[in-house]
Amino acid sequence: MAKEKLTIAIIFGGRSAEHEVSLRSAASVAAAVDRSRYRVMPVLITREGSWYQRPDADTSFSVDDRPGEADRLVFSADPGDGGLLRGGKHGLLAPVKADVFFPVLHGTCGEDGTIQGVFELANVPYVGCGVLASAVGMDKILMKAAFRDAGLNVGPFFWFLRSQWRNRRSEILDRLGQSRFPVFVKPANLGSSVGISRVEGIEDFEAAVELAAGYDRKILVEDGIPGRELEVSVLGNDEPKASLPGEVVAHSDFYDYEEKYIRDTAELVIPAKLDPHAEKEARSAAVKAFQAVDGSGLARVDMFLTPEGRIVVNEINTLPGFTSISMYPKLWEATGLGYGELIDRLVDLALERYDDKQKTSTSRIK
Repeated sequence: MAKEKLTIAIIFGGRSAEHEVSLRSAASVAAAVDRSRYRVMPVLITREGSWYQRPDADTSFSVDDRPGEADRLVFSADPGDGGLLRGGKHGLLAPVKADVFFPVLHGTCGEDGTIQGVFELANVPYVGCGVLASAVGMDKILMKAAFRDAGLNVGPFFWFLRSQWRNRRSEILDRLGQSRFPVFVKPANLGSSVGISRVEGIEDFEAAVELAAGYDRKILVEDGIPGRELEVSVLGNDEPKASLPGEVVAHSDFYDYEEKYIRDTAELVIPAKLDPHAEKEARSAAVKAFQAVDGSGLARVDMFLTPEGRIVVNEINTLPGFTSISMYPKLWEATGLGYGELIDRLVDLALERYDDKQKTSTSRIK
């Protein structure tokens, strides 16, 4: 008797500056799913936050796709509903079956613990990190604190609030004087290099802060770290494994949004040409960073290898890109795990984590 196919709800789009990146990632995930094992149900979240079921077709991931009102869904936090609901006869809501949810959402309202919290309330299996890891992994300031507590090397940085920039600008400029240029000015909660500026001198700092402040109330300023830029993929739950490291060789001032997703000019060296000691240190640091934020499922850890041979961890991405040019799947392919097998493993990890959570009591009454 043939095993019944599982339905994977691929959740993509979202209320984020990384909406377009999500469309591309979701299209790649959908293309890699083994249709002999799974049914694919694309679910678009619009820029306004509305949910729509889309057909299992390439066109569903296009920026030109226009869902109709008949495709509208709502997500219920009631565990008895199974997550997705659609309007039915006489105004009643009918459940739409999904066995596992695969969020392919980058940035705010998707990678930051918000949608993970909704999945937790509904008590449904989902791919990737939980609420805590997602939230800490999105906030680069809290993330760096977690890394330091885990004994990892992080570069010099400071941060401030958007309101402090308005009211205490001179103090912030004084603190900038302790930094080593170039510095990188970033929104604390965003990814894909959106809102990030490389600043060579104090005369360019104000414009960089204004750009970052348009995306977040918390602004991070990092000293530039000389060295090679490495990335390592992590996969697993309680016993995570690290992929071979890759290296990003940027052909602009830094590996920014334009170079990642528009010009596609960065050189990705997979695997990175490292001596055995540096490779071991990079893979070990990636696992420690994953565990420092209580990661599960997947993440990509970005770091630097300094000329002195030190590994300096920069950040973790708990929902890394899955586009055709993304490092996360490419690194696992180089390590011996193909794209389709990677999807299978992520689904298995989601179900494993869900089953483990069902063992946790929510009542003190025995």
